[in-house]
Amino acid sequence: MINNIVNTMRIWYDFKIKIILGSIVVGILTGFVASCYRYLLEESLIFAHFIYGMQLEKLWFIPIWTVVLATSGYIVGCIVKSDSMVAGSGIPQVEGILMGKLSMNWYKVILKKFIAGVMAIAAGLSLGREGPSIQIGAAVGQGVDRLFKGTDLEKKLLMTSGASAGLAAAFNAPLAGCIFALEEIHKNFSPKILIPAFSASIISDIIAKQFFGMSPVFNFKYVKVVTLGDYGYIVMLGMILALCGVAFNKSLLKSQDIYNSIKFLNVKNKPVIAFLVAGVMGLVLPQVLGGGHDLVSDLTISNMTVQMLVVILVGKFLFTMSSYGSGTPGGIFLPLLVIGALVGSIYGNIIHVLFGFDLQYINDLIILGMAGYFSSVVKSPITGVVLIIEMTGAFTSLLPISVVCVTAYVFSDMLNSKPVYELLLSRILNTHKKAMHN
Repeated sequence: MINNIVNTMRIWYDFKIKIILGSIVVGILTGFVASCYRYLLEESLIFAHFIYGMQLEKLWFIPIWTVVLATSGYIVGCIVKSDSMVAGSGIPQVEGILMGKLSMNWYKVILKKFIAGVMAIAAGLSLGREGPSIQIGAAVGQGVDRLFKGTDLEKKLLMTSGASAGLAAAFNAPLAGCIFALEEIHKNFSPKILIPAFSASIISDIIAKQFFGMSPVFNFKYVKVVTLGDYGYIVMLGMILALCGVAFNKSLLKSQDIYNSIKFLNVKNKPVIAFLVAGVMGLVLPQVLGGGHDLVSDLTISNMTVQMLVVILVGKFLFTMSSYGSGTPGGIFLPLLVIGALVGSIYGNIIHVLFGFDLQYINDLIILGMAGYFSSVVKSPITGVVLIIEMTGAFTSLLPISVVCVTAYVFSDMLNSKPVYELLLSRILNTHKKAMHN
């Protein structure tokens, strides 16, 4: 009896050591791969801004670029047609795989996600890097499991570690990467998941910092925390963000319905529409191009009018719907954070006019807008708190960020809003069922 207990403990100990070592390998590989992906996307967006700026000076180049956009969109559509696991964010697909309802070819997903993602951002589509980075990390985890010839449980743990490491590398947010894996992907705060996921996230973040430095993704130089007497404004902001989050989720699904309802569109040519829309937006409203990292930075240092902020908000929102609804590979994390930042900025300016709110706190409201909007859309408030603190370095804003995240979460829940990735996964599974029946 005692020998059996000792043997069981030894087997469990060996299993933990194997998983931790595997997660470290996954973290190293994911850190390099996701950092390369992030670097290429950043360079692609610089290229996009250059091209659209040049077109304003050389109008003859517009028709040439339009042909390039249409061709690029069709190539991306062919990539998505060849493997449906490449489409969209990648986070719902990872969740489906871990549930045992989907499968993917890990190295093909990495290669195709790289190519299609770079092409999309080079065109300027309103998509982020985080969803693809999470899927790429999960694919790396699956590849490492193949190398170690692990069990099904080991595969799931290594894929989870890779997903955590992918988010950590995308946003310099190792703790958020780990919490996201627990709260959103598994919906289970288990030590069995926590240790390997956190190990991979830390290693991946260390590698990413070698590429991009130690500064937070959003380097707010001046943040004055809202006083306790103004917390009523924070609660009101959370309620507004909840309503906006519900609108985001419904619009995202509606955008897919609109693409599907157009008879002459199929998987191959849907991205063409999104790429052509990007061509128009790049000329008339270049602020909304790409994920929107630079736009958030501009909000903290520029004095844009409320009217201009509203125009950018509407443009970014509709452009994100057009980009994601087409099935083009890319995430919604960064675009939705930007939309939340815009809502926070507009809200701050309005309450300044109506109630004399001090504009020295506007940067704090921008941060709160990102956190609350994430919480209402993704329905992962703890991840929202940790992610925004790590991305902005605003550790002194922990309390107001927590308040706005909980408020946005609770009110969106009262409006019967479901987590966006749960909604998207449901659609993917329904599509797969129909394909199998046909």
